[in-house]
Amino acid sequence: MPEAASAYRISDVSRLLGISTDTLRYYEKIGLLPAVQRSTGGVRIYRDRDLSRLRFIRRAQAMNFSLAEIGELLQMREDPQHARDEVRELTRRKLAEVERQLGELDTLRRELQLLVNLCRGTSDGCPIIEGIDTPERE
Repeated sequence: MPEAASAYRISDVSRLLGISTDTLRYYEKIGLLPAVQRSTGGVRIYRDRDLSRLRFIRRAQAMNFSLAEIGELLQMREDPQHARDEVRELTRRKLAEVERQLGELDTLRRELQLLVNLCRGTSDGCPIIEGIDTPERE
């Protein structure tokens, strides 16, 4: 009977993990989640291993990995000792991408702060609107 305790319907999984039922079906469709067992009535029955995999997907998404990258990580998860170098390289690339994005965000933060300060010091026009209207520098 312990196996029955680890059987979840799609609505249970959605509620437990905060993942929409459409997203759960999509993950199955694209192969991030293997074909889920179904009852004789066709209802999806998720097991603890499915929930573990879904939690892994959510954590990887929170680390800004794309679904394609998560698919790679899931394959590597099956044999982590042999995939260590590949995981390290994928993670190194993700770190470089995040550092680039942080640089862009820092530039954006400084630009927005400048616009706020300019707006404070003027009585005519709106430097914020004018700043947004200005073409980007390449």
